[in-house]
Amino acid sequence: MTPAFIGIGSNLGDSRRLVAEAAASLGGLPRSRLLRSSAHYLTPPWGVTEQPSFINSVVEIETLLQPAELLSALLALEREAGRLRDGTRWGPRALDLDVLLYGDRVICDAGLRVPHPHLAQRAFVLLPLAEIAPERVVPGLGRVADLLTRVDVAGCRRLTAAAF
Repeated sequence: MTPAFIGIGSNLGDSRRLVAEAAASLGGLPRSRLLRSSAHYLTPPWGVTEQPSFINSVVEIETLLQPAELLSALLALEREAGRLRDGTRWGPRALDLDVLLYGDRVICDAGLRVPHPHLAQRAFVLLPLAEIAPERVVPGLGRVADLLTRVDVAGCRRLTAAAF
């Protein structure tokens, strides 16, 4: 089994529900099991800033799926949640699922790059990732906890269960 960390985000529709359901669905992927899930975070948009705030989370799964199989499963979950991939980058979306880390592997395929190419720049990824795996080493970049100290977390807020 390979540990994989998946970033989950949503800013369209019932984002809190979509993120929670996505985390549960990741634990139900074939030949996979959910290990840990972070709290949800309310975060400002990144890239295109004229859009609603996001709800973000990170989960850790163990999987026997190969990276391309995992990506295919994530894309299917996005489609089921109503995501339409129209080529727009960093825009609003019902559900966004990203392979952040896949074991200690570095993957540079046409459709998949791991570690995620913007992982070290994004507070909305590093905050929930640091919550569940602060000592995890991102290949070529360093410890998650150290990476978190280098990003601006202003505007990010951890949501409590009561906030749901």
